This record gives sequence, structure tokens and C-alpha cells, in this order.
Amino acid sequence: MIEALLAIDIVDGPVITTITALAAVAAVVLLLRRPTRRWLFASGIALATGLAIAGALWLVTVRLLNLWGGSLGLGNYLWIAATCCGVCLAVANLWRSGAWRKVVAALSIPLFLMTGVLAVNASYGINRSLGNLIDVSTEKPIHLAPPLAVGGYDSQLWRHWKPPADLPAKGRVGTQIIPNTASGFHSRPAGIYLPPAALVKNPPALPLVVLLLGQPGNPDPLQPSVVLDKFAAAHHGLAPIVVIADQLGDPLQDPLCLDTAKYGKAETFLTKDVVGWAAAHLNVTNDHRFWTIAGYSNGGQCALSIAVKHPELFSNLIDVSGEEFPGAEHPGTIVEDVFAGDSSAYEAQKPFEIMKAHRYPGMTAVFTASDDDPAYRLVAAKAAGLARSRGMKVDHLEIHGGGHGQKALTAGLEEGFRVLYPVLGLANFS
Repeated sequence: MIEALLAIDIVDGPVITTITALAAVAAVVLLLRRPTRRWLFASGIALATGLAIAGALWLVTVRLLNLWGGSLGLGNYLWIAATCCGVCLAVANLWRSGAWRKVVAALSIPLFLMTGVLAVNASYGINRSLGNLIDVSTEKPIHLAPPLAVGGYDSQLWRHWKPPADLPAKGRVGTQIIPNTASGFHSRPAGIYLPPAALVKNPPALPLVVLLLGQPGNPDPLQPSVVLDKFAAAHHGLAPIVVIADQLGDPLQDPLCLDTAKYGKAETFLTKDVVGWAAAHLNVTNDHRFWTIAGYSNGGQCALSIAVKHPELFSNLIDVSGEEFPGAEHPGTIVEDVFAGDSSAYEAQKPFEIMKAHRYPGMTAVFTASDDDPAYRLVAAKAAGLARSRGMKVDHLEIHGGGHGQKALTAGLEEGFRVLYPVLGLANFS
């Protein structure tokens, strides 16, 4: 029962539609009172107060603290304003009203808040279930068969692979706890995607992708599985094995993808614990030319940083709407809290600065961002230009109307794998 509740889709379908409709009906009921001068004045004050609260929230969280790393967009601001106005209207209905109106008003307050949260969440589309939204995973631990002895890799696997009769139509997703032996970093269970070709009796060695998602967020394998199942269906079941690692530990915390005294050894966790576990437990090639680090938003910056620091691990990169550098939303705070005021030490950790001192002739990199996501669009363009100048083979795509949410993530991953499938030996170069 609880698992079914946590798995409910809160982005599309009847749940969000029904809750939004109930909120609209409640707002109409609360507004419809005998139009006395006192009620007109009270309702006007309530709506004005709601707008003032919404404005204050915008000023503090967006302009002063920059908690979200940029603008939330007009649509979300309207939802926040409507939510604040609805709550204030409900409070106004608690005075000088009958018992039934008090009951409706009291029930409307959580209903309006729930509607606002779901509407803003749906505009991004990343947290598709209730479990995702409250950071409770509904995925079960995935069964992993002992990996076959993996040596080299067939760089023309697309040509030589003959799909067997037991090839399933889709891949499988689940979770695994990755031990933090080298890092001591606290992480949530990683999401795992095994493509159809990994699920047959005698699977081939496959490329590895380590994927890092945004903050706040969780290592949910749903989005990459939907994208890669489509690629696998078009390529006889072939797709990379994906580990959706948790670079955050806490969805409300940003460890910067670095080893720090304040947040722990997130970088060591990714470059030692995660890759070591993947090599030991998954049927992936040990040829690092076919390993990819990928990320979205906070994870995009993390992927770029890991790629340029550790090209011996990852020869390929997908950076979807990535931030420019660790802690880009609050650089002043990061310098003081993490680097003890040493701005030069902070500069040395920024991926653009690292790239300027090295060349990467063997790396393929894909950078994407939406054309209506101005800050991240600029970062992607700058990163692509710099990467190209440092010898990477670069693909740069601007996604039309993707914002900074699910459409940007899905389209970015689609572009990334479109470019990398031939590079990874999963498709013919066209």
C-alpha cells in the first residue's frame, strides 16, 4: 500500500489534475461570500498579503540567497503567488464565518500548499513520483549476476553482436549500495540500469556510464532507463550499463564534488569507490576508452570536473545543463566556509581553470542546455568552446524550450547518446 502510494505519478495523469481542480473549487467557494464592505475589504487585504508574501519569498530565496541557482520562471512565480494568495484567503475565512466555511478554509490551507508544490515540481518534471519528491526510493535492490571475465572490448560490437533468443524487450532498473571503503562518504543507494544485452545468459562486455543528477534530487534510474531503452530497441538490445551515483548524500546539501573537510570525500567516492565497485560487480569493459561520465545540472558540473581531472578514468563526457564550477550559486560562501578564505585554492578547483592547463585529445564531449535557460545556456557554450580548444571532440546542442527540467534532461541525454553510440562501438558511424 505504502509502496503504491510512493510510486504515484505526480507529474502527469489524474492525481495532479484532481488536486489542482479541487484547489480551484475551494478557492471559488472561499471567495463566494455575501459581498459586504467588510468582506470585500478583508478579501482584498488577504490577496494583497498573499502577493506580498510571494514577493518576499522571491526577494529572499532568489535575489538575496540564490537558493535555486537562477530564476524559477514566470509560470512558477505565478503558482507561488496563487498559493500564497489562496492560503491567505483561507485564513481570512476563519473569522466571522459559519462552521462549514471554517472547515473548508482549514482544509484548503494544506490543499493550496500541496497544489503549489506539485505544480512547481511538475514544471521541472524530474521528481515524477511522490517517493522521488520526498526522497524515498521505490526501486528495489537489483539482482546482479557475477560478471564474466572481462578483458578487451569489441569496438565494433554493433557489427558482431547477434541478439539471442532470450533478449528481453527492455532493460532492468534497481538500486545497489556502493560501499564507501576508500572515501567514507555517506551516499544513498545508487540507481542501476542494465540494458537488455546485459540480461541474457552470455552477455557481452558493455560500456560503463556513471551518471550524476541534480541538486536537490536523488539517484533515480527512471529517466536514463527511458532514454536508453529506446536506444537499445533500435540497436538490438545494446546500450551502456549505467550507474546513477549519488554525489550529494543529502538532497539539500552540495558537497561540490570535491574532497573537503566540511562535506566529506565526494570526489574520492566517485573516482575510487563507485568505479571500483562497478568494475568488480558489473559486466563492463575494463577499457576506459569506453567509459563515460555524465551529469545534469549540479551533476553536470560534477561530471565535467571529474572528466578533466581524471581523463585516465573517463574518455567521454555528457554535460547536460551543467553548472560552471563547484558552488556556482554561492561562491563567496564557499570560499569562506570550505576554503578558509583562500580564493586561489577555490579557483584551482574550477573545471575551466583545470582545462586551460591540459589537453584532452582522446576525449569526446557533449554539452547541452536549453535556449530558454539563459545562465546554463551560456555555461554550455563557454564549456564547449574551451573544450574544443583543448583538443576534445565536441558536440554542442541548444534544446528548444526545454527550460531547466525534465525536457532538458531527456533531450540532453538523447543527444549525448546519439553522439556517443558510435564512439562506444554500439552503432555504426553514419
